[in-house]
Amino acid sequence: MTNEFLTRADYVSAAQFIAQRTQHKPTVGLILGSGLNDLADQVAQADHIAYREIPGFPVSTVQGHSGELVIGELSGKTVIVMRGRAHYYEGYSMQRITLPVRVMREVGVHSLIVTNAAGGVNPAYRPGDLMLIVDHINLVGMAGLNPLRGPNDESLGPRFPDMSQAYDPMLRDLACQVAREQNIVLHQGVYIMLAGPSFETPADVRFIQMIGADAVGMSTVPEIIVARHSGMRVLGLSMISNLLSGHTQVSHDEVLAAGQLAVPRLTALIQGVLARM
Repeated sequence: MTNEFLTRADYVSAAQFIAQRTQHKPTVGLILGSGLNDLADQVAQADHIAYREIPGFPVSTVQGHSGELVIGELSGKTVIVMRGRAHYYEGYSMQRITLPVRVMREVGVHSLIVTNAAGGVNPAYRPGDLMLIVDHINLVGMAGLNPLRGPNDESLGPRFPDMSQAYDPMLRDLACQVAREQNIVLHQGVYIMLAGPSFETPADVRFIQMIGADAVGMSTVPEIIVARHSGMRVLGLSMISNLLSGHTQVSHDEVLAAGQLAVPRLTALIQGVLARM
């Protein structure tokens, strides 16, 4: 699966399937991480499409990832919401887990809001806090697991995309403005992706802190790379699910519980950003 290479025909096939099942023309995409599915319930006039029905779509096997597209109206924008995502550790290739981002671009999405649940390594963070992603460390990509590996289709994006401003500065400023107005504590930090699915060892945590990361997770970065390769604007938000000292046990149930604490604030923040985009 590591050497799976998809083509534009794969993305077009899935996009055409989606277009036949909704009258909406989404321009903004949202990817919801572990425990954050409730935001999709706010979408009005919604059409629902299960991932398993869409040609080529990866189907999530992880608790807290419902596995459906929700397409409709949210805060004055037409959106396509991924209610859960697939991860590399589930056995999919990097190109397969990022296929949904390519498909969003094919259906007309120009801006992408990505959320995740992440472990906090910055000691100032607390479970349930929100973090605006200002940059990321692509640790798995440094080891060769990059979704752009393989033949490049220039119609999709350049061979060597610039990642100096992966997270759109204007969208970040907008998120900060909304957070201030709504009295939402919004940290700003660096997200690092590990491949998972095992949680981090004490030595992992010390290394992650040493190289400048504030939060760690097992997703998001491949999606950001593909979105930027496709010319999409990106806003990234992490929900801090737990604190990583390296000496306390971590469970996925803890991640989901923290998500429930953060959902109201994350929902208000995203809706505020959408209303002003």
